[in-house]
Amino acid sequence: MQRRAWLAGATAVSASKVVGANDRVRLGLIGCGGRGRYVGGFMKEAPGAEFVAVADVYEPFTERGREWAGGAAERYKDFRRLLERKDVDAVLVATPDHWHIPAAVLACQAGKDVYVEKPLTHNIREGRKIIEAARRSGRIVQAGTQHRSSPHFAECARIVQSGELGEVRFVRVWNYMSRFPEGIGHVPNSEPPAGLDWDFYCGPAPMRPFNAKRFGPTFRQFWDYSGGMITDFGTHRFDTVHQIMGVDTPLTVSASGGRFSMKDSGEMPDVLQATYEYPGFIMSYETSDLNAHGLGGRTPGMKYYNARGAEDRPHGEAYYGTNGALFADRIGFEIYPERDRVKRRRTNVDDATSLHARAFVECVRSRNKPPADAVTGHRATLIGHLGNIAFKTGRKLKWDAAREEFPGDTEASKLLGREARKPWNLI
Repeated sequence: MQRRAWLAGATAVSASKVVGANDRVRLGLIGCGGRGRYVGGFMKEAPGAEFVAVADVYEPFTERGREWAGGAAERYKDFRRLLERKDVDAVLVATPDHWHIPAAVLACQAGKDVYVEKPLTHNIREGRKIIEAARRSGRIVQAGTQHRSSPHFAECARIVQSGELGEVRFVRVWNYMSRFPEGIGHVPNSEPPAGLDWDFYCGPAPMRPFNAKRFGPTFRQFWDYSGGMITDFGTHRFDTVHQIMGVDTPLTVSASGGRFSMKDSGEMPDVLQATYEYPGFIMSYETSDLNAHGLGGRTPGMKYYNARGAEDRPHGEAYYGTNGALFADRIGFEIYPERDRVKRRRTNVDDATSLHARAFVECVRSRNKPPADAVTGHRATLIGHLGNIAFKTGRKLKWDAAREEFPGDTEASKLLGREARKPWNLI
């Protein structure tokens, strides 16, 4: 069957389907690795939600997904066969990053609501494709940036936007992790393991010889499939900066870094610093694979996200105001007064992934706008992409948010997207 004919048929059957308040929400899982099953587990906790189908290009993962779903779910290697099912209301896309948007766009065209793990896109051009697909189809698209569902970040936004911190002119964001000295190591190219469709895995990315480091959790160390730490961990925090500061796009970006000390087979910089000019303030982003200490300095009794040592703060963001500084991460925030102009505050909360996942199921029922829709997810994700493009070009870039291009810069604009490999150019 021709692709367009399949899409038209699937859309005609499914797009008009509305899940009633008392109906079961039938879900499909695309990408059956650990993250998909983790997020999907929270969706299953929502009343009336169940996974009826799972898909993965690696047969052992598909079998693991079927068992996780309860044993009765249908298994598919080709997620397009899952999308043909009339009884699937929505899907969770938890593939490697380079498959997020092809799968999500095809899901919208097939009349399915979609939860897409972060980062929403592999490149900036893909963001416009999912926004347009969501609008044309009327489907709900929720990005997996779960900070949007956390009440403590909503409180941080209230504090900053009320003026309690005074004027905030500098924001710092950081992600630190120690991979030194081994990194992801080296392994020789080999034949793919039994049960893996390597051509399908590469999909829209260039076809490469199979290497175990390109498959599994280390795929984000390769440009073919990801943008590295800045699009992986950074995307969450960029979305939170937008929420707290009440902005959605920078004016300029510059970046520097390199792969200085890592001698493994990865491609990403082991140190990267990017500076963004927003209207009225500067945001600095930094990441390092060589040391996990991060900011450092901790308050007794407070919990910190992914902290492993006695003093490290490996992930977070800081808002420096004229009245005080607000330091936050996924599970809490603290306010430090500047000459006693605000009160010292601190609080801890639980990770909001469960709230975010269950919110998606409720949006499938209610048709309400999700906590992080396609536009919100795109605007957060492209910040990391902009940093990578500035790093690759080695110069300061002006960003035209309305046109989503670098005015007069042909070299930088070529990095906004890529031509998908045939026959996997599905969108």
